[in-house]
Amino acid sequence: MSIIVNLDIMMAKRKISLNELSERVDITPANLSILKTGKAKAIRFSTLEAICKELDCQPGDILEFKDDGKPSE
Repeated sequence: MSIIVNLDIMMAKRKISLNELSERVDITPANLSILKTGKAKAIRFSTLEAICKELDCQPGDILEFKDDGKPSE
């Protein structure tokens, strides 16, 4: 199982830079970059809410579940 982060796609659709979004949601550019590249292990709901508010989108527009093909137990 894996969660795919599509933040870069939403940022491109809204024509907003990483630095501009980081300022608007009060998160460091480094931490936003970690999230954007899918390397983050977790995200606070408050951060997700702020990002969705700024990008005028739903959490499902940013986060996507992809099944890795392994059978569940």
